[in-house]
Amino acid sequence: MIKLRLKRFGKKREASFRLVACNSTSRRDGRPLQELGFYNPRTKETRLDTEALRLRLSQGAQPTDAVRSLLEKGGLIEKTVRPAEVVGKAKQAEARKVGAKNVAKQAAEAKAEETPTDNTEA
Repeated sequence: MIKLRLKRFGKKREASFRLVACNSTSRRDGRPLQELGFYNPRTKETRLDTEALRLRLSQGAQPTDAVRSLLEKGGLIEKTVRPAEVVGKAKQAEARKVGAKNVAKQAAEAKAEETPTDNTEA
């Protein structure tokens, strides 16, 4: 299977990436089938060979998650919501709801402890 992935190059701690098409079993920095673009995460510079990318995608090449986000930003593929994102957002919403309930419960308990229920003056 052909994968569209990022190939690292550049100095230590100053990485830049080439967007390449390569066999899924090859190494990350191995020899690619074709170079399709460039991405510099420090300056956010992105250059894409749109014609070659469209050709590879039409042939069934599968982009990695990082490449997919670059292609979505570049407008080459439509932004899709992956099932993992839906599940993660649902879990985050549930955690927020539980956290808000706990905060409200603690506030009510603190308020109940503040107000004296002792009426000894009567």
